[in-house]
Amino acid sequence: MNKNDIISLTITSMTAQGSGVGKTADGMAVFVPFSAIGDILEVRILKVKKTYAYGKIEKIITPSKSRIETDCPAFGKCGGCVYRHISYNSEKEIKRQRVVDAVERVGGLKGVKINEVVANERLYRYRNKAQLPCRNTENGVEFGFYASHSHRIIPCGDCLLQPESFNTVMNITKNFMDKTAQTAYDERTGKGKLRHLYIRYAEMTGELMVCFVVNGNGLKREDELINELKKNLPELKSVIFNSNKEKTNVITGLKNRTAYGSDYITDILCGKKFKLSPLSFYQVNRAQAEKLYTIAKNCADLKGGEVLLDLYCGTGTIGLTMAESCRELIGVEIIEDAVKDAEGNAKINGINNARFICSDADSAAKKLKNEGVMPDVIIVDPPRKGLESGVIDTIAEMSPEKVVYISCAPETLARDLKLFNEKNYSVKEITPVDLFSRTAHVENVCLITKV
Repeated sequence: MNKNDIISLTITSMTAQGSGVGKTADGMAVFVPFSAIGDILEVRILKVKKTYAYGKIEKIITPSKSRIETDCPAFGKCGGCVYRHISYNSEKEIKRQRVVDAVERVGGLKGVKINEVVANERLYRYRNKAQLPCRNTENGVEFGFYASHSHRIIPCGDCLLQPESFNTVMNITKNFMDKTAQTAYDERTGKGKLRHLYIRYAEMTGELMVCFVVNGNGLKREDELINELKKNLPELKSVIFNSNKEKTNVITGLKNRTAYGSDYITDILCGKKFKLSPLSFYQVNRAQAEKLYTIAKNCADLKGGEVLLDLYCGTGTIGLTMAESCRELIGVEIIEDAVKDAEGNAKINGINNARFICSDADSAAKKLKNEGVMPDVIIVDPPRKGLESGVIDTIAEMSPEKVVYISCAPETLARDLKLFNEKNYSVKEITPVDLFSRTAHVENVCLITKV
């Protein structure tokens, strides 16, 4: 098989990234983006490796029964959605199978109870945050999303995952930048002013935050921009300028300046109030996050007398929703601003049995162990790379009855479950929760108990 060959291929499975997989007569796997299980395709080969190849759809000979009409002109170009061409039921099946495959193949664990995916009831406009890069074009500044595995910006006038008010912010900002002859930041030259448009929306309170990430300290004539936003967006609560002068692909810098309104907006999750500043972590799908945290709380099954340790606690959202059910909550987070937010969130909710430690998870766990703190339940919600092996060792040494593991990456979750299994902990059940419909991502809540 060579590049540019056209072959007939039946798609039989999906990868974790959402590409279809078919096998040639001699057993070579071919990965085809935007295909569906059951498709019979003509595929043009783009790249050939020793045991696998990449291709693109040249022609759909027989479409899969799960195929539907796509509804977004940017689909297949921007790096966001991968499942807008199949039914939602098919998407949920693929996501559950991804978890099953990870647990069995990566974790080497058989017979683990993996529940059905907790469905998202709202497939449109569910995101409460957008980080929009911009570029300079012949028609002025243009906003969009990065194409997959690149920093090439794909224009998108209306992302169907985001509130319509975000489009208003985007259009006002574009018109302002063009009118005042200010330019977008260019990664290649390091010149230009506006790097990203960062928008947050608090669904339950209706409050809107607009944050401009700039290569400098602000924009020229920014009062005009703020007035235009206020005039068109009565829900506007906060306008912030974030300074990022570094040559980096990290979106935000560390310095914020509030130009209008409050330093934060407030949302309500699981009956608790949470302050959201630009750098605060908060789940982008509030309604599904409530389901996720409720499942985690049910797994913890707190009776009132326990010590609860929340590692990677961020602004405290998970632990604080359980604080009333335990004797003491200890939260650990490495980002200092997030710890301050967590302490503030405890205060505004009248929670007095919580304390927060600014430290990495491994060091904090070891420190608590040396202090003689022996938590009954530990919650972990690590980043995509999962837990460091040292953290798993220390957790096992602290000997909690239960570990509730919240994961955004089934493959690293499965790897860590194997290590827990070796430490005499057993996986009771895993519940996938669909927070990011139409994308390849799936969250999971896993209950691990001491044998």
